Amino acid sequence: MDDVIIQQHYNDTTAVCYGCGKHNAHGLHVQTHWNGSEGISHFTPQPYHTAFPGVVYGGILASLIDCHSIGTAIAAMHDAEGQPYGAEPEITCVTGQLNVTYLKPTPIGAELLIRAHVKEITARKAVIATSVYAGDVECVRAEVIAIRVSARQLAALNSNPE
Repeated sequence: MDDVIIQQHYNDTTAVCYGCGKHNAHGLHVQTHWNGSEGISHFTPQPYHTAFPGVVYGGILASLIDCHSIGTAIAAMHDAEGQPYGAEPEITCVTGQLNVTYLKPTPIGAELLIRAHVKEITARKAVIATSVYAGDVECVRAEVIAIRVSARQLAALNSNPE
């Protein structure tokens, strides 16, 4: 599957995540471009994403990594199962673990490149390695464990938004 933006296929009811929800007007709008082997995303932090003058707030970076890694896991699960995007039952995941290592200060205003690849995948979970780059400099490295949520669990979440 060539250059799919996985978040465009998320269920409209649940696409409200601050990081990647297309229906969250105040969110980051992470878009994971999946090329069949790697998830790629771009993000340009704005001055209001600051921690210190000229430096991106670490929580924003963690959010970008979290949503991009989950998008990568979902896309890889679709590929592994040969399931078309948008088909039922929906494939979705939640974050089981997010381990972030901040290597260098990440500059405000520079376009960031976020790259993710699958280290391990099963029907129930995926381990995703993700890095954030400003130019050629790797600023952040992370590992995310994405846990697949069943249709029943997803329905329960949808019916009880609190």
